[in-house]
Amino acid sequence: MLSYYYLIPFVVSVAVNAITVAVSGSGGKAVHPLQYGLMFEDINHSGDGGMQNRAFQGTSSIFPWTAVGGASLTLGTTSPAISSALSKSVAINGAANATVGLSNPGWWGIEVKLQAYTGSFYVMGDYSGSFTAQLKSSSGAVLASASISSNSKTRTWTKHTFTLTPSTKALDVKNTFVLTFTPINSSQTLNFNLISLFPPTYNNRPNGMRIELMEALKAMNPSFLRLPGGNNVEGNKSPNHWKWSQTIGDLTQRPGRSGTWGYYNTDGLGLVEYMHWCQDLNMEPVLAFPAGLYLDGTIVSQSALQALVNDAMNELEFLMGDSSTIYGKLRVDLGYDDPFPIKYVEIGNEDNLNKGQSSYNSYRYSMFYNAIIAKYPNMEIIASTRALSPQPGKTIQDDHEYNTPDAFAAEFNTFDSVSTSHKILVGEYAAVQANLKTGANTDWGKPFQSYPWWIGAVSEAIFELGGEKNADKVIGFCYAPLLQNINSHQWHPDLISFSADTSQTALSTSYQQIKLFSINRMTTVLPLTNSASYGPAYWVAGVNNNSNTYIFKSAVYNTSSSIPFQLTFPGQTSGATAQLTIMTAPNAYSSVTPGGSNPVTTNTQTITTTSSGFNFSLPQWSIAVLTMKGSGSGGVTGDGSLVSPTTLRT
Repeated sequence: MLSYYYLIPFVVSVAVNAITVAVSGSGGKAVHPLQYGLMFEDINHSGDGGMQNRAFQGTSSIFPWTAVGGASLTLGTTSPAISSALSKSVAINGAANATVGLSNPGWWGIEVKLQAYTGSFYVMGDYSGSFTAQLKSSSGAVLASASISSNSKTRTWTKHTFTLTPSTKALDVKNTFVLTFTPINSSQTLNFNLISLFPPTYNNRPNGMRIELMEALKAMNPSFLRLPGGNNVEGNKSPNHWKWSQTIGDLTQRPGRSGTWGYYNTDGLGLVEYMHWCQDLNMEPVLAFPAGLYLDGTIVSQSALQALVNDAMNELEFLMGDSSTIYGKLRVDLGYDDPFPIKYVEIGNEDNLNKGQSSYNSYRYSMFYNAIIAKYPNMEIIASTRALSPQPGKTIQDDHEYNTPDAFAAEFNTFDSVSTSHKILVGEYAAVQANLKTGANTDWGKPFQSYPWWIGAVSEAIFELGGEKNADKVIGFCYAPLLQNINSHQWHPDLISFSADTSQTALSTSYQQIKLFSINRMTTVLPLTNSASYGPAYWVAGVNNNSNTYIFKSAVYNTSSSIPFQLTFPGQTSGATAQLTIMTAPNAYSSVTPGGSNPVTTNTQTITTTSSGFNFSLPQWSIAVLTMKGSGSGGVTGDGSLVSPTTLRT
C-alpha cells in the first residue's frame, strides 16, 4: 500500500532567526468561536441492543443465531406479526422436557463486566413456565443467569424483560447470550423476536449510547451534530432515503431500511435518540433532509418532490410543534412533552455529485428553502454544496474535503478571499491518503489510510487554522466519519475506532488535535504583525472574551528543525505567565490503533515573559496552543463579542 506514495514531502529548510509575532489589541474581527462538531454516518454502529440480527429485519437468514439443545430454528413470516414493521420471527421447536433455545455472539463479541445488563424479548405461543437468559464464556461457563416467568398465549405477542448481573468479569469478549426454555411437548413451538441486551448506557438512556464513546465525544467539547449523517440521508436508491417517521416510537414500529454501506439499517438509533444525544453532550442538532437525489443518480422530479418537502415540514413540526399540531401531538403522545428546538437544517447531502447539481439549482433547494422560511423565518438553512446558484437569503454553504496532508497544509489561505455574504460549514473533512507522488490531491482509485496518522492531524490543524483566522466566514469544522467498528467497516480513516471490547477503543491522532483546538476557542480574531511568512509554521491569535483569555494557536509542518517564536500580546508586562501546550508524536507516520498505546505526547508548561515577550520553540510535526489570562481591570483587549445568529452552540 505505502509503495504508491511519498508518505511525507521533501523536508524544507527554515530560517534560524526567531519568528516574531505581535498581537494587536485593536482591529480584531468579532466572530463566533469556531465550532467543532460531529458527523455521524451509520457505519456499523454499536447499537441494536447488543444482539446482531435481533429482529430479523431485511434478511432471510437467522445468522448469527444458532440453535441450543438440539432445537430446530425456522425463520419466517409470522401471523400475526408483532407489527407491520417487523413481519418475521424465529420459531423454536424441540424435544419435550429438553432445554432448547438459541444463542447469539453479539456484534463480534459481548463484553461482560461487573455491571447490570438489561434485556427484553417477545414471545408468541401458548407457554406457562419460565425462560432462562444467560451470558456464557467461550468455555461454556455461566457468567450471569436470570429466570423469567412467562404466561404467553397463542397468537399474542408478549414482552418479557430481565436483568443479568455477572458475578465474574469475562477474560475476553468471546462470550454469547443464550435464551432457553423447556417445551411441554414435542409439538410445542414458540416464536421469538426483537431480542435485546443492553449494558449500562450514557445517562441511563433507554435504547441509549455506549458510555466510553460518549465520554470521549464529550471531552472534545463538540458544538453540533450533523444528523442523520451524509449518504445515510440520501439513500442508495429510491425509496431507501432516511424516513424520520419510521425511526420513532417503540422499536416494534421501526422497519429499518436497506442502508448505503452494504448492510441493513435497523434504525434503532432514530430521530429521538439523535435528539437525546445532542442534549446529553450539549450539542446543536444540524438536521439534514433527503432532498430528492439518490446515490445511484436517481433524481426526484419537481412534481414529485413536494412529498419530500412536506415530510421535512412534518419532521420539524414533530420536533418543535405543540400538542395542538398533528405531529407535535404525536411527539407528546410518545412521551416527549418538551419540544426539541431546531435552529439549523441542511437540504440534502453532496447534491453536486451524481449529476444532481442542475436540479438542485433549478428547483430542489428552493422548494425546501421557501417552505421552511415561510414557517420558520429565523431558521439557518445550509446548502449541501458551495456550487449552489443562486443562493437565496443567507444560505450557509457546506464544504466537504477529503485530501492528502500536503493539500490541507496548502489550504491555510483558502478562506481568505471568501465572501462574508454566505458563511461556510466544513461539514466533512479528513486527511485520508498519503501524499501522492504526482503532487495531486486525493486519488479515489488508490488505498486510503487505515487509521488517522500524525502528518494528517498536523495538516488538518493548518486547514482549521485557516478557518479560525476567517471565523467571520467559516462557522465550523466537522471531521468525518466519526465512528468505525474495526470488525466491519466500509470507510477509513475514522475519528474513533471501536469494537465490543471497550478497552480497545482508539482515539485517533486527529481526535486529539481537534480536542486541543476545540477546548480553546476565540470570540475575537486579532490582527498580527509577523516577521516571517507562513510555512512551515502557521498560526492565528485572538481572545476569548468569555474566559478573559488571549489564545495563540500554531502548527508546524515539514521542517528540518524547531521553529523559535517570540510572541507578544497587548499590554503584557515582564513576568507575565502563560500556559503553553505542545502536542507531538514520534514521527509523521504515528497513529493510534485499537488496543495500542497512544503515541501522541501532550506537554503543558508555564512560561514567563521576558523583555522580548514569550519565547518558545515548536518542533517539527507539532501542534501548539498558548493561553494567557488578561490582567488588570481591563482584561483582554479585542474588538467585539459573539456574533449572531450563526453561533451554533458555544
